[in-house]
Amino acid sequence: MAKNPDSTLTLVTSRGGSRTLDDWTTMFHLCLVVLAPTPAGSAWIPVAQRIFATFGDADCHCAFVIPGNHQVAERLLGDVESKILTFVDPNLELVHGLGLERLPAFVHLRQDTALVASAEGWDPRAWQQVAREVGAAMAWTVPEVAGPDDPRPTPGWLVSAL
Repeated sequence: MAKNPDSTLTLVTSRGGSRTLDDWTTMFHLCLVVLAPTPAGSAWIPVAQRIFATFGDADCHCAFVIPGNHQVAERLLGDVESKILTFVDPNLELVHGLGLERLPAFVHLRQDTALVASAEGWDPRAWQQVAREVGAAMAWTVPEVAGPDDPRPTPGWLVSAL
């Protein structure tokens, strides 16, 4: 079950920049899409791009979280990795800190690093609810999360199997 992460946890970008979670949320909320570090995990990139396209100008940082190193992030995301903020989590510290059990996941953290909403696995209705929470918090337009070519709903990958 998702939970509030440790605000002192250091988040590292795929480009090597690092700051604490508290630093990342000083001015903005975080809107995170956590992908499984497998080739099949890339199926949710278009979903994340729809979400990020809407919330990109809101008062939140939109980012991918990849449970792996920067090479895994580059391989999984391809060209998207250089265009969207990407955190790497090779030791699963953030994933475990959030209490995530299944990936992909969509997570919204407030400026005080508290968990606002999350959805694990691919349940378009649950992800849409997280998007509504982000939209309400940002006083922003809410994207339509699901698209016609998206994967079928799935419980996703167990974090314990990564």
